[in-house]
Amino acid sequence: MQPNIPFWEAFRFWLKLGFISFGGPAGQIAMMHQELVDKRRWLSEGRFLHALNYCMMLPGPEAQQLATYIGWLMHRTWGGIVAGVLFVLPSLFILIGLSWIYIAYGNTTLVAGLFFGIKPAVTAIVLQAAWRIGSRALKTRLLWAIAGAAFIAIFAFGTPFPAIVVVAGLIGYVGGRFGPPGPHSHGEPEKSAKIKISALIDDETPTPEHARFSWSRVARVVVIGTLLWTLPMGLLTVTLGWSHTLTQMGWFFTKAALLTFGGAYAVLPYVYQGAVTHFGWLTPTQMIDGLALGETTPGPLIMVVAFVAFVGGYQTAEMQALFGPDGLFLAGTVAACVVTWFTFLPSFVFILLGGPLVETTHGNLNFTAPLSAITAAVVGVILNLALFFAYHVFWPAGFSGHFEWAAAGLSVAAAIALFRYQANVMLVIAACAVCGLLLRGWVL
Repeated sequence: MQPNIPFWEAFRFWLKLGFISFGGPAGQIAMMHQELVDKRRWLSEGRFLHALNYCMMLPGPEAQQLATYIGWLMHRTWGGIVAGVLFVLPSLFILIGLSWIYIAYGNTTLVAGLFFGIKPAVTAIVLQAAWRIGSRALKTRLLWAIAGAAFIAIFAFGTPFPAIVVVAGLIGYVGGRFGPPGPHSHGEPEKSAKIKISALIDDETPTPEHARFSWSRVARVVVIGTLLWTLPMGLLTVTLGWSHTLTQMGWFFTKAALLTFGGAYAVLPYVYQGAVTHFGWLTPTQMIDGLALGETTPGPLIMVVAFVAFVGGYQTAEMQALFGPDGLFLAGTVAACVVTWFTFLPSFVFILLGGPLVETTHGNLNFTAPLSAITAAVVGVILNLALFFAYHVFWPAGFSGHFEWAAAGLSVAAAIALFRYQANVMLVIAACAVCGLLLRGWVL
């Protein structure tokens, strides 16, 4: 039976999330968990983590894919498309506007003030995400050990995230198959379910008909997904040529989308090498500024590709010739939209293609044990991300430079509000943004 979750209520939530999803994947996942699992009870803890584990294994932005998965589970294919699109669309519009201000006027004083306040809040949000997910996922000593080992591996040795995922999954598989029964076993969740408030889609809720695996659905998704990539790429190639900037952007960011294992940070070096060094779409300084914009605007961090595309479209000679000297904003906007399409299309295909398979593994120990181990590893990776943010926010010029006492104070205040008073994430971000403007004005 289809769960009774009103579509338009879900639509309003996804729209709201698209505008407030600051903090990168960790913060965005924390927001979804707080709203969907803790507050609205649309989804149980087990179903949420099961979906999250699958999304963590895919290339692409895991938070956006998680939103797509949950939207699909609740309201079929259109529900997934709406959730995924609304997760990205506000960020696209905001980045197009900020990119235009940045490249056309070079006046980012107001934006810099906002960023000065938002970055410390983002640091606290990511730290809270590590705590929230860790407090629920780390149920055994083995999972704690996996989380600690993952943190050390990525922090001290720079181990690639895909390698961490593979090793954690193997450990979980071996532990689940040959180790003693633990929280993954089938008995304990049933006990805990009795003392929990039931969710609309609970651990025991049967898989809805649209989420059941069938080869006809697989064929449909493959054909439609292929057409949605082939038709626009073919149109660009036929009308503009393979070597044109727009065509090359579509092809380059398709490849980038398939390499984003481990989140945006894992693929940023590839984007930098291609966009700056090989194609020359923007300068190194512009790339760094774009990353700052991407970190402090809602939506997935990989949306920095929209900034890269806008700047490239705005100042590339081929695009200027195509749209004319008076159409530079349109040139940048078209480039940003084209790149966004090719970057996120694979994510929708992965979810709609693999979702039914994932649903068939719900409650199967042979699958849930490896995925639980991967979640534990992700906790360590998120903690590393929090330290990464803290370093760049508190020591913007490196350890040899000055310490930003004001930023550290804002981060501590945001952490107190989030941990102690369970404050609304959006209110914390807004308050820190206002404080950033005031502090920036006082400093300047």
